[in-house]
Amino acid sequence: MMKTLAYYNGKISELDDMMIPLNDRGNFFGDGIYEATMCNNQNIFLLDDHLTRLYNSADLIEIEVPLQKDELAKLLHELLAKVEDGPHLMYWQVTRGTARRLHYYPDGPANLTVTILPGNLEDLTDKEAVQTEEDIRYLMCNVKTLNLLPNVMSLERAKKKGLYETIYHRGERVTECAHSNVSILKDGVFKTAPTDNMILPGIARAHLIKQCNLLGVPVLEEPFTVAEMMDADEVIISNSIALCKGTKEIDGIAVGGRDEALLEKIKTAVLDEYHAEVSR
Repeated sequence: MMKTLAYYNGKISELDDMMIPLNDRGNFFGDGIYEATMCNNQNIFLLDDHLTRLYNSADLIEIEVPLQKDELAKLLHELLAKVEDGPHLMYWQVTRGTARRLHYYPDGPANLTVTILPGNLEDLTDKEAVQTEEDIRYLMCNVKTLNLLPNVMSLERAKKKGLYETIYHRGERVTECAHSNVSILKDGVFKTAPTDNMILPGIARAHLIKQCNLLGVPVLEEPFTVAEMMDADEVIISNSIALCKGTKEIDGIAVGGRDEALLEKIKTAVLDEYHAEVSR
């Protein structure tokens, strides 16, 4: 059994041994899309949701994924069976292909990369301190693209301040975070930005909504402002390894802490769903 795994167009090796052609379009242009999720007990958490988003992203930027959805699901399960037991983070990406560095689309097939390495969900116990920044990214944030330079720089600025995340806003409208979605609780209502081109349609976000619906918590998918966020009863950050994380401070100002019982109820529900899915 392998400790880590890398796959590239049919080749399989340990992660550090994999070589990828210099002319892969992902290298020069970030011309590709990706997904990532947790795995355990040979189960891939919410795989169908992640594959649906992958193929939607591919359609939006005109990349033809080299495998059909069911074929890719089968391959990912086969690759997972080759690594040692335990929790893992699975990542896969599709780039537009391998060709000389020219801006227009090349002929030929897309490239598929998969990596699997040991990893765990983040601890959701403690709330985090974060910052805000103006959202200067492009207007196709609904595509899960490899072009993450603004996100990477925002997260690095937060890290240097000892903060967990950066929350973006366009003017007064809150959009999302550098590598997460952001939602709020106010007066017992779960409020989250709509899935337009301003945000990535997060899988964890979708399952927060699902669990709120099951719990009878009203849900509003509509824009909210920075002022509304600062005045919220709780501010929630969500991504594939931090399914529901509370926030205690934004830009040095204390936030949340006014509906911790409901936050804990939602957090428990999403964690229960995770453990049920990966323990089958």
